[in-house]
Amino acid sequence: MVLALAALGFSTPAQAGDDDDRKRRKRHDHERARRALEEGRARPLADILAEVRPRLGGEVIEVEFDREDGRYVYEFKVITPAGQLREIEVDALTAEIISDEPD
Repeated sequence: MVLALAALGFSTPAQAGDDDDRKRRKRHDHERARRALEEGRARPLADILAEVRPRLGGEVIEVEFDREDGRYVYEFKVITPAGQLREIEVDALTAEIISDEPD
């Protein structure tokens, strides 16, 4: 029954909670990114993406903003032409690719 509801586009209680968590994370990411931009500790996503897109090796399907090891990073989920899902972390200030791993 849960699968049937999900297939029709209705949220089950677990899915609704997941959606709420996802919305909170995105709002938190946005606020953190705004502060980092104002402080000069990160560059706008559009600038970073324009610089690194040719090096990502696929299509960006999701972006998160995080702080790791004392620096801000954009985490790009990328799907390659071969259908592989990759997580690529990019320094939010320098556009340096920090890591590239299967997801």
